[in-house]
Amino acid sequence: MSGGRRASGGRRGGSAAGAAGRCGRRAQQRVQVLRALRSDPVGLEGLRAAACGEGGLCPELRPQVWPRLLGIDPGHRPPRPAPPALQEHRDRGQVLLDVARCAPRFPPGMPAQQRRVLQGQLAGLILHVLRAHPQLHYYQGYHDVALTLLLVLGQRRAAPLLEQLSTHHLRDFMDPTLDPTTRILHYLPPLLQRESPRLHAFMQRAEVGTLFALSWLITWYGHVLTDFHHTLRLFDFFLASHPLMPVYFAAAVVLHREAEVLAAPCDMPSLHQLLARIPPDLPYERLVLRAQELFQRHPHARLARQHRTSIAIRSFGAFQRAAARQRPAAVLRRELAGAGGDAAVPLPVAGRNPLVKAAVWGLSATLGAVALAVTHTALDWGPEFLLRLF
Repeated sequence: MSGGRRASGGRRGGSAAGAAGRCGRRAQQRVQVLRALRSDPVGLEGLRAAACGEGGLCPELRPQVWPRLLGIDPGHRPPRPAPPALQEHRDRGQVLLDVARCAPRFPPGMPAQQRRVLQGQLAGLILHVLRAHPQLHYYQGYHDVALTLLLVLGQRRAAPLLEQLSTHHLRDFMDPTLDPTTRILHYLPPLLQRESPRLHAFMQRAEVGTLFALSWLITWYGHVLTDFHHTLRLFDFFLASHPLMPVYFAAAVVLHREAEVLAAPCDMPSLHQLLARIPPDLPYERLVLRAQELFQRHPHARLARQHRTSIAIRSFGAFQRAAARQRPAAVLRRELAGAGGDAAVPLPVAGRNPLVKAAVWGLSATLGAVALAVTHTALDWGPEFLLRLF
């Protein structure tokens, strides 16, 4: 009995030590991120390191860091997108259908009324970007990416990020044909061949192809993961990385499941079904590290010749250079004030959003004035704080 008590105590001690370690890493990350945000120019490499590091970003830092990773001032809030009923577009019908079907992607327990408000905002956000860039073509799965941005940032803050992703990282998926998307998928087999010739040969014999990974790449895994926290972790990683990093992560996932794949029947239907379903218990931190290692060992230019035809890859150098020249918000405000501009214009209050209003009212009635004060503070960062309460 005493041995059992000692073992139990040891487990509790290990758990407490692990929690303390995580708290320490989070505190260190906050200091690192705030220092990077205040640097002039903004310390982009420090922000990328935090986003790619163990556990990804603290939830309250994402609304500040995600925009900077894409070269956007977090304080920039364009006009709110119009309601979907007021936005005519060739793909509006498909957008509305996909948004109506995405209810399972919302946090469990969220009241239906709040979810409907968000779905309206999601459709408006997508149509806003598509109308602003007529060369972009909507694809099914785009709404999964947009929804993740909306849940973390709110509609107005999400709009410039979705525009930037659509014209850079996701650009090849938004072509009128599937050819650019197919070329991106073609990076996967040579990665597998270089790391595991046996696995690659087995998949070739089964003629399974790469379509099992299509929904992974075009939704940044948002459509296939059941835990929203895992989706956020991968968005941290992908926003801080090369546009092809989702492909390298796909290779890491398949390689991790090598024994499982080799034990399956060597035929296309069986293997496609196995690979298309991502297990819920993947070791995400190990896979993030492995994807980074694969990217270093196997540069994309050596894997396939089609990198010259990819808009996302061709434009990434200029995108990085522009992001590296960002100025911190405090410096921009001082320069604007010195130039006689209106530096004292208040930022829009997040509480004006009907979703946020409803959430704040519900919290104040349930938890009292202290919770209300905490909630108002959290609104400065974004709605993700509220989403974690449901």
